[in-house]
Amino acid sequence: MRARLKAFFQPHTIGVTAPWRVFWVALGVRLAFITLAHTFRFHGWGERFDFGYEAGRIAAALVSGHGYADPFSNIVVRHTGPTAWLPPVYPLLLAGVFRLFGIYTHLSGWVILAINSIFSAFTAMSVWEIGFRFAGRRCGVWAGWLWALHPSAMQYAVKWVWEMSITTALFLWVIVLALRMRESGSSDTRQTRRWLLFGLLWGLIALSNSTLLLFLPVCGLWVLAGTRWRVSGAVLAGVVFLACVTPWTVRNYTVFHKFIPLRGNFGAELYLGNGPGATGFLMEYDHPFLAQDQLRLYARMGEVKYVAMRGEAAKAVIKADPKHFVADTLLRVYFFWAGVPHAADESAASEVGRLLNHGFISLCGFFGLALAIARGKDGAWVFAWAFLLLPLPYYLVTAHARFRHPLEPIICVLAVYLFQSAEPKKA
Repeated sequence: MRARLKAFFQPHTIGVTAPWRVFWVALGVRLAFITLAHTFRFHGWGERFDFGYEAGRIAAALVSGHGYADPFSNIVVRHTGPTAWLPPVYPLLLAGVFRLFGIYTHLSGWVILAINSIFSAFTAMSVWEIGFRFAGRRCGVWAGWLWALHPSAMQYAVKWVWEMSITTALFLWVIVLALRMRESGSSDTRQTRRWLLFGLLWGLIALSNSTLLLFLPVCGLWVLAGTRWRVSGAVLAGVVFLACVTPWTVRNYTVFHKFIPLRGNFGAELYLGNGPGATGFLMEYDHPFLAQDQLRLYARMGEVKYVAMRGEAAKAVIKADPKHFVADTLLRVYFFWAGVPHAADESAASEVGRLLNHGFISLCGFFGLALAIARGKDGAWVFAWAFLLLPLPYYLVTAHARFRHPLEPIICVLAVYLFQSAEPKKA
């Protein structure tokens, strides 16, 4: 029995690309949890706002014929006008699910979580290949199966109707593609195809979670450096990227008469993280989805003016007390890597265990990264840049565990590398 299990998890024909069994096991575990734990049955608070939050409201508006609009609509304010609060990939995907299976139905809940799970399972395959290329066979095998089966790796796919699983899958496959593109011996035709795919993946990332674009210049330059600075492919990638994002940018300018490249909510989020009385946490009580006075103000002013007003107010508060802003920022840095405390209804044991798990995984990732840099592993510095750049907007605004989900597969690889680098004690 033991030999059969070993053969299943470490097949003799193992290669740099993950076997499909990793995908199917990961997907099966996730679908089983969704079905048996009934996570597709959302609680219904806030008129089912927990079913996709702003993305759910926008998707419902699209299916109902109101266009890309109404991110906070409720029984008091039914329509709040057009929005660029979120980039379009996930709301459009959710709208397609609502169109086929009903708005806010249990079946729609199961289908969208299943789609999340498909992307999460594909991430397990990318983790396998990244680990293999970064540190060898054992690292790839262990990291891939760890992502496939660890509860923390699947939590957002099976519970949250949000973009994390899709964004993470796209981001990890960009890393895989970058590692492949740095290989020597690839034909010009293959490299051209890879550059085109590189531009497409980054375009989709931009339309899913534009925060990750902070890493695009580093990733692109790293690939160019590994291909002897052949810029023609990079130019093609840039054309594909612009072809992906331009229609959305044009739509925003047409609707709002203002240049909004991807999303237009930064000023409002800056206020919710740094307004009067800020403590380092997001002040959800003053968010339009909870505060009815803010919702009415948002609907009356329109999104562009409302966001600008809140942004100016946030800047005034920060300017008046910069030391407080710095203190809150440092607290958010800590939250990002050590874990954000939950509400008081969490049991003390559960809260301590969750925070210890979050912090321990982060430490393993940092130690693994430091070891990889010290040993000169190819890719270590690009991982370091990802650790440095991706959290920056969240340090300034708000921290939540889900915001670091795109980094967690890399943390997984680095943690496995750390433990597998430990030398056995000599007798």
